[in-house]
Amino acid sequence: MPFISQLIGRVVVDSEGKTLGHLDEVLAILKPEFPHPQLISLSVINKSKKKVYPFSEVTVLFASEISLAHPQNLLRTHVIGENEIKLIDDVLDKQIIDTNGIRVVRVNDLEITKVNGHFYVSNVDIGSSGILRRVGMTRLADWINKVFSRNASKNKISWDFVELLVHDQFMRLKVPGEKIRDLHPADLAELLSDMNHKESRKLLDSMDIEHLADALEEVEPEFQATLVQEMSDERVADVLEEMSPDEAADLLAELPAERSEDLLELMEDEEANDVRMLLSYPEDTAGGIMTTDFAFIRPGLTAAKAIEAIRSQEPDAESIFYIYVTDEQAHLLGVFSLSDLVLAKPGTLVSSFMHQKVVSADVLTKQETLAQLIAKYNLLTIPIVDHENRLVGMVTADDALDKIIPTAWKKKLPRFYYYNRA
Repeated sequence: MPFISQLIGRVVVDSEGKTLGHLDEVLAILKPEFPHPQLISLSVINKSKKKVYPFSEVTVLFASEISLAHPQNLLRTHVIGENEIKLIDDVLDKQIIDTNGIRVVRVNDLEITKVNGHFYVSNVDIGSSGILRRVGMTRLADWINKVFSRNASKNKISWDFVELLVHDQFMRLKVPGEKIRDLHPADLAELLSDMNHKESRKLLDSMDIEHLADALEEVEPEFQATLVQEMSDERVADVLEEMSPDEAADLLAELPAERSEDLLELMEDEEANDVRMLLSYPEDTAGGIMTTDFAFIRPGLTAAKAIEAIRSQEPDAESIFYIYVTDEQAHLLGVFSLSDLVLAKPGTLVSSFMHQKVVSADVLTKQETLAQLIAKYNLLTIPIVDHENRLVGMVTADDALDKIIPTAWKKKLPRFYYYNRA
């Protein structure tokens, strides 16, 4: 198959064989009806002067010379559109995201195919053969691909699984990031860790607040602080509001005190107050890792009303394994599971099916002790209370373990909650 590297610097002639210059750029456009970029025009340079011709003028492409269909004075020129991609300047040698293999890779070459009279980019070559073609060793590259055909296929990525990081002068993505938005936050976090600073910044700038918050929650606070270092305070504050309070507190703890306070001032009062409270507790205690986002119910509600109340609170998915029962002063009275609620008859009072013996922990309980309690009683979450037994937060099992097990082990453990892509 032909590759874009074989066109770079190639002589371009008109229909009379007159040299017009050398190929300087190939431009392509993405169309909704076809997932691969169509080659739309080529740029020809001659003594620092450039002219762009549409691909409809091309009669011979992959030969010793690129031939165009008409004499020079009759050739149509092309005005480069806003959505056209410069395959040589903006794609070759750049990092892209392989959304199938969930990795950041470098583009060494682009494979071209012809379909119904049009040329398209079919695959991205990320292997050594692409580099060899670029330095004129095409035969060696072809030999390597033939001998190591199994590995050669692994070094090609179909454009279907490519997400570009091409930006305009205002640093916004030109190519919609639909494939990126479909990735799990943990996969996004892994991509960010694989990128250099410039490319991670581009990806972060292209993400909406909700997806950005989800991705940041999957990386260590130190890395979070690095990623938000150059973001505007307004954008970071919006992200912090979307993050769970405990994750937001961890991030703020890694930032300089002055900026941390500025960000808290920009946040909505309710979210900021929750985070301030968490920051007031020592890092190695339950209060330092708890979240204030949990579901709670009064004992006098029926099962049907309890469901409505939980729905109105809109708690995170990870916080509704257990629903805690409190009085008007927030004293912890009991607990029931989601399955208890679903199986209860609609008119049954919560007080009749809740469990009154609740395993809880004080806000100043050490994290190691907290993890032991969770393991001993096989809990997914544990309620955190103050010295008057008032419910002030909740810690999930994965957050408790996250603080006491080695980082290498964490990656092998499943998360206790699901990710909803809807």
